[in-house]
Amino acid sequence: MDPVRRIFIASIEPLALLMHPRRYRKATSLSPENSYTKAGQNSELNSVRHSSSSFEMLTGFSSRASLGLCILFIASPGLVAQHSPHSSDQSSSAISTEPPSVPVGQIVQHFAEREAEFKRERDNYTYTQTFVVQTIDSSGQPDGEYRMTSDIVFSTTGKRYDKVIYAPPSTLQRVSLSEQDFADLQNVQPFVLTTNELPKYDINYVGRQRVDELSTYVFEVKPKKIEKNQRYFQGRIWVDEKDLEIVKTYGKAVPDILKRNEENFFPRFETYRENIEGHYWFPTYTHADDILHFSSGDIRIRMTVRYKDYKRFRVTSRILLPGEAEEVKP
Repeated sequence: MDPVRRIFIASIEPLALLMHPRRYRKATSLSPENSYTKAGQNSELNSVRHSSSSFEMLTGFSSRASLGLCILFIASPGLVAQHSPHSSDQSSSAISTEPPSVPVGQIVQHFAEREAEFKRERDNYTYTQTFVVQTIDSSGQPDGEYRMTSDIVFSTTGKRYDKVIYAPPSTLQRVSLSEQDFADLQNVQPFVLTTNELPKYDINYVGRQRVDELSTYVFEVKPKKIEKNQRYFQGRIWVDEKDLEIVKTYGKAVPDILKRNEENFFPRFETYRENIEGHYWFPTYTHADDILHFSSGDIRIRMTVRYKDYKRFRVTSRILLPGEAEEVKP
């Protein structure tokens, strides 16, 4: 007699994105982050080229394709972009220093618990992510671009992976993307501050602020200690008073990396979330427009990340009787 077999059937349940009445509107002038690498004129190609295995893990490119992005380029000395990198969110009120009605420590603990719930929930979703990096010349026009669109999906066995669906050849010439850039794309720009992450950070209450239709608590966040080969967020977070979940982030990835033949700097960024399902706020837009001060000259960087088409992934199972054929439904 054949043994009893169990199969798993994967299905995706679509969501009505951006249809929730309490959606968080995106401002038109923002300031986000990603990191960019530039090396000095005497550096060698391999000093900033990240390994093909790491690049494949993060982006899904083959090792051959990854070499096209990581070739080292030299910036033109003396280039100074005329641009103010500061954010200007016109829909926000001034920050009030009025203390909250409950102890700050209690607020922090509660929103960290909510963030942990959200992280687990987001791990059950597929979505499409478009990542664009541009260098901007002195006239304010892009003179190089890297673009990648990926579907974050699941296999039929429930394994999550990135499927690159569009990645034209990079035209970046004055900077190259580093391994840290792609790690930050996954973990820092859509920053989630869970209970497990709390011990790594100093968190200070700043005040209360009205952002669009939301009443929020504002906190300063910075790492207590920089561990080797670890990436952190440093900046401000806005926490919705009702749902106790992060709805906005402004800051940068740290640390910057300075080595003998390598300069790897990370611009300031701003990430907005929207209330997509229930009480969960999902990142939908990240933007950076900042000037990075390399030793051979300043370079203005513009970056956007858009997250869309969130869909919940579900796995169901049933028992196959002896002799019954396996069938996986789409």
